[in-house]
Amino acid sequence: MLDFISQKTGDKPELLVIWLHGLGADGHDFEPVVPQFVNPDKAIQFIFPHAPIQPVTINGGMEMRSWYDIKMMDIGKMPDEAGIRQSEQQVLALIEAQIKAGFKAEQIVLAGFSQGGAIALHTATRTQHKLAGVVALSCYLPIAEKLSEEQSGKNLTTPFFLAHGSHDPVVPFALGQSSFQALKAAGYSVSWHEYPLQHGVSMDELEDIKRFILKL
Repeated sequence: MLDFISQKTGDKPELLVIWLHGLGADGHDFEPVVPQFVNPDKAIQFIFPHAPIQPVTINGGMEMRSWYDIKMMDIGKMPDEAGIRQSEQQVLALIEAQIKAGFKAEQIVLAGFSQGGAIALHTATRTQHKLAGVVALSCYLPIAEKLSEEQSGKNLTTPFFLAHGSHDPVVPFALGQSSFQALKAAGYSVSWHEYPLQHGVSMDELEDIKRFILKL
């Protein structure tokens, strides 16, 4: 089971947000956003998992927290399919554990930034659980060419919030847009949001994410 950090915005949370960090970060990376989501009408529990530590090819084989290996700077090519699927199973195990702990799948939001967002999109389109929502930030849909044959269809009506910085030098803006179009063409309920920033998350973006989550 993945280790994780857990925080709540209030008692008796109605939603659970599982938020996956990006390459080289850890669960603490998005922990500071929790106060932004405090709302008197809806308490939320956040879980921030730590990705496994493993070698990353584009970083000279240096070991770091990573959801999967990245073999070249053009991240849309040569995907680490085995690593992506392994992380998918780890995230699914975490979802299953939270369901056993008392949450319903329909109360769970799967979120992620960069590499974490890629795993969120991959997992949400394959899982047999109907989720409350999906938030995918500054990322892309990995192994997109296998979506039609592998998608479960359980989350076709689940709201997806896709966001990207228009000046992103790490995950190309065009790759994010093409992933949005692929999900839309496959019948998913996706919304697209772009912001004038590089590879990161802005306060305006967090406010939009908050509005999205509180409507679920």
